[in-house]
Amino acid sequence: MGRHALILGGHGKVAQILTQVLLRGSWTVTSVIRTKDQVSQIESLAPAGQNNLNVLVHSIEDVRNVSEAKDLLSQVKPDVVVWSAGAGGKGGPERTFAIDRHAAINFIKAAVETPGINKFILISYLACRQRPPHWWNDASWKYAQEMQSGYLKNYCKAKLAADEILLQEASKRADFVGISLRPGMLSDEPAGRVELGKTNGSEGNVSRASVAETIVSLLNHKELQTCWLDMLDGIESVEDAVEGVVRNRDNVAEGEDVYFI
Repeated sequence: MGRHALILGGHGKVAQILTQVLLRGSWTVTSVIRTKDQVSQIESLAPAGQNNLNVLVHSIEDVRNVSEAKDLLSQVKPDVVVWSAGAGGKGGPERTFAIDRHAAINFIKAAVETPGINKFILISYLACRQRPPHWWNDASWKYAQEMQSGYLKNYCKAKLAADEILLQEASKRADFVGISLRPGMLSDEPAGRVELGKTNGSEGNVSRASVAETIVSLLNHKELQTCWLDMLDGIESVEDAVEGVVRNRDNVAEGEDVYFI
């Protein structure tokens, strides 16, 4: 029997590519989108003759607590959850924190409390951290700090809060894996080779298609542990990069307060 993925924020660019890749891999996908006028676009992602795509109109912003998040998870009954939702800079700081922090945390906690769900992948951002990692040079940390204090300030705060909660909550279940996938700046280039885990720096791009393919590889891998993984364009195939982080037990939360949980 194929597995069932719930994609929260299904109308986003990464989410749409991810939906197509999962459907080609015989997954069942439930894509949660915000408005009815997005339905036809998401439905068009399914190959002709396939009926393994469900589209659910539900505003993530309106999920105010863990109980409401659990209600949605109970309705869908997925095996895995991918958080690809975000305010996208629209609506000011309040909306950024409502979606990227509060709603994300509600769904993380709800997923951990739902026995049938065994994996949660949160799409975050590489610069979201409190301390300089020892594998970056000073220039890389300076760039990350500029992102944290500049136009991405509220986004970084919200994402970091969700990243930290993911590690804390995932540690409560031995049979649950929580992964924060933290790409650099996203591009619309075709999928290609990547750098995954402890990247050599903080500045750089990665294609949305590569992010989507990496998510699928992470979902399919059975030996992953809860972790944060940074991601940029690089020199390895997605498959080799994922095998590498599994083999090396990479976790770029190293050095953060939550790393020792």
